[in-house]
Amino acid sequence: MNEDMMTEAERASKLAEPAANDTPTRGKGVFYVHTLGCQMNVHDSERIAGVLEADGYVPVTEEQYLNHDIDLIVMNTCAVRENAAERMYGTIGLWAELKRERPNLQIAVGGCMAQLDREKIAKKAPWVDAVFGTKNIGSLPQLLDQARIEGHAQVKVQEELNYFPSQLPTDRASKVSSWVAISVGCNNTCTFCIVPTTRGKEHDRRPGDILAEIRQCVDEGAKEVTLLGQNVNSFGYGIGDRFAFSKLLRACGEIDGLERVRFTSPHPAAFTDDVIAAMAETPNVMHQLHFPLQSGSDRILRAMRRSYRSAKFLDILRKIREAMPDAQISTDIIVGFPGETEEDFQETLRVVEEARFASAFTFIYSPRPGTPAAEMEQVPHDVVQDRFERLVALQERITEENLKTFEGRDVEVMVTGASGKKDAATHRVTGREKTGVLVHVGVPEGEPMPQMGDFVTATVTHAGRHNLIADPNPEAGQTYAVRH
Repeated sequence: MNEDMMTEAERASKLAEPAANDTPTRGKGVFYVHTLGCQMNVHDSERIAGVLEADGYVPVTEEQYLNHDIDLIVMNTCAVRENAAERMYGTIGLWAELKRERPNLQIAVGGCMAQLDREKIAKKAPWVDAVFGTKNIGSLPQLLDQARIEGHAQVKVQEELNYFPSQLPTDRASKVSSWVAISVGCNNTCTFCIVPTTRGKEHDRRPGDILAEIRQCVDEGAKEVTLLGQNVNSFGYGIGDRFAFSKLLRACGEIDGLERVRFTSPHPAAFTDDVIAAMAETPNVMHQLHFPLQSGSDRILRAMRRSYRSAKFLDILRKIREAMPDAQISTDIIVGFPGETEEDFQETLRVVEEARFASAFTFIYSPRPGTPAAEMEQVPHDVVQDRFERLVALQERITEENLKTFEGRDVEVMVTGASGKKDAATHRVTGREKTGVLVHVGVPEGEPMPQMGDFVTATVTHAGRHNLIADPNPEAGQTYAVRH
């Protein structure tokens, strides 16, 4: 899963609304959760917030955040790439100064780096009060209490999963768009990936529990859910039901009030015909797909231990587009995997050109200690950088050409509340259209201003490099309509 699939606003932690009487209570302490990483981490942060609030803590308001008036800061970390680890230690270092200003401030570090580096974090950053793993979110309040009593860092990192995080209280960042985890962990052995170490083996939730959580989200105002899993479409394989994921998608189609269903991230090896059919035939399942390629070279795919080859990958894409011609498909690509030659890289360029991805999240290979690829012969950085720039240039051209096809078309946008940076000045609202493309919609003079969760059908007037602009003129026959 990929943090770059989200906008900055979608990844940000929610700030509390100011108290109506202007005298906010501090409860057990005012807290802020700082999230690094993918959608699963964002969802875990919602659980962290829920657990803290259930124990009497109070989320920080914007004013308190800006004034550093905080009693507890929690960092939910990522371990997928080296720069995520560097960002973690850099940010924790800055927080040490905050703690000198506010001696009673507590700092906690959780997530994948905490699972991986546990004792190292406590030694390298002795001002941290609690370190907790991906399977220990529910233990955070107790760790903080114990740190106050003992005066030193408390570390709790379990290897085994004793309960699903979904059983914990949740403070969702959005009331109209919800994350719902259907599984945790990963059974694959990709040589570049640390996730099986940090998240453990794959465990699936019961379908009835998942559907009950989705219904609860809808009852509380959600109109969209995104199903989460490290390999979301291998759901059910552990109990021998290879049709479990497609059944789950179809069951989502029976939930009244659920307008949009998305999921991330699937694995190409488990993307079967029944999943494609369920996507195409279930009206509220969106035709959006994040489909990680990683490399177009079969030799490199083999070295990565990816259980498909480029021809199989392209054949699945062909089937998807035959069933859903409007599908918007994004991908992940690693440049400079150990041993990659120019010939291997040319194969990646060939596949990208043929696949015509809507977008691609491209990464320079980052060795992660503890993975087999970290012990392989590395490609020189200047060579990798040159390849990276060529790949980005190719994908930017394809993305621009793809977005141009939206100009003049009507799209339905769900207003997410994640405002664009220029929305206020341009009288626009921001959301995503059905296939996931980010759209900034201008509200014509005299027309109603949509609210968060509303659906706006509008004519696209301009395609940007990575988003669409819809500034419709109804007098010229262009569309603007709001649906609640």
